[in-house]
Amino acid sequence: MCKGYATSVTNTNRKTSNGTTERGLLVLEEDAKSLFIDWLEKHKASVVQVARAYTLGSEESQDLAQEILLQAWHSLPRFRGQASPATWFYRVALHTAMNWRRNDQRRRTCQQPLLEVQAIPSETIDSAEHAEQRETLEQLYEAIHQLPKSDVALVLLYLDELSYREMASVLGISESNVGVRLNRVKKTLSQLLNVEVAEGQHNES
Repeated sequence: MCKGYATSVTNTNRKTSNGTTERGLLVLEEDAKSLFIDWLEKHKASVVQVARAYTLGSEESQDLAQEILLQAWHSLPRFRGQASPATWFYRVALHTAMNWRRNDQRRRTCQQPLLEVQAIPSETIDSAEHAEQRETLEQLYEAIHQLPKSDVALVLLYLDELSYREMASVLGISESNVGVRLNRVKKTLSQLLNVEVAEGQHNES
C-alpha cells in the first residue's frame, strides 16, 4: 500500500490519551486493513467501472481509481453497517468521482498502483471478437461521458445490475425516482449510441 494508507506502531505497550494501548490500535488497524483488502477484492470491478466512466483516458482513470481507494480507506472508520459493503463502496466511489478534478489533485505515486485500470483480454476470445467487444465498450463509454454526472452514476448502477432498491440506497433517492430517471436516461443513452454508431459507419465509408 502507498505510504499514508496505514501507519506503523513502534511501542505497542504505550498508553494513548484515551487509555487505549497502542497494541490495541495495531490490532484494530490490521483488522481494518484485512477488511479493506477483502472488500476491494470483491468490489474492485465497481471502482474500475466508475473510474473509467468519469474520465477520458487511461492515466486519468488510474489516478481517479487511486483517489477512490484512498477516500474509501479514510472513510472506513465511519462505516456503521447501515448499508451493505457493496452499497457503501459505490457511494464512496461515485461521490469521489463526481467531485474529483484531476488538476486539483497531486498525483499519488506508488511503486505499484493499488488497482490497475485496464482491460485484459481473455485468452478464450479470439482477437476479432475481442476487438468488436472493445469497440462496443468504447462507444458505450463515449456516450456515457456525454451524460450529466448524476446520470452517469445511475447508468453504472444499472449496468452492474443493482436492484431499484439498491440504486435508491446508493443515490439517496426514492425507488420511484430511480424508475423515472432510469427510463429517461435509457432513452438519452440510446440516442447517443445511435449517433456514435452512425458516425463510426460514416468514417468507415
